[in-house]
Amino acid sequence: MNFIITPMRAEDWPAVEQIYLEGIASGNATFETESPGWEKWNSNHHAHSRLVARDQHSTLGWAALSPASPRGVYAGVAEVSVYVAESAQGRGIGKALLRDLIQQSEQHGIWTLQASIFPENVVSIKLHRALGFRDLGRRERIAKLADCWRDTVLLERRSRVAGTS
Repeated sequence: MNFIITPMRAEDWPAVEQIYLEGIASGNATFETESPGWEKWNSNHHAHSRLVARDQHSTLGWAALSPASPRGVYAGVAEVSVYVAESAQGRGIGKALLRDLIQQSEQHGIWTLQASIFPENVVSIKLHRALGFRDLGRRERIAKLADCWRDTVLLERRSRVAGTS
């Protein structure tokens, strides 16, 4: 591995945002069409379980968790985001980020991770399945992106550590 994974800091945002914008531009990573900016992104994600992968020159990818619901009964359920820079794909960065994110989530009492992925994003679906996520189903025509109805595949990973008692 020619990269390290560290906790994300506020000063990482410009690089994180650039990678996020690449994902947006791909049309197969998110329903978002523009960056929310640091303040909104920060408020929509857990303060814990935010990671960046970097080499000695640049940020290569990031992963973070957002609450699935504001309701207290769902405090242990989180939505997964994993993004890898186009120039760094195929090097195992996404797998390392997601593996570490799972560890972090369990340390913070998260018992269920969920991911909603466009079916065209085959690489991301395979990655999640490889790390213990299972398919819950396909949500057909769940929302529009650029006036086009899109489906998503809903995947879930239940912890064997957190929320077991």
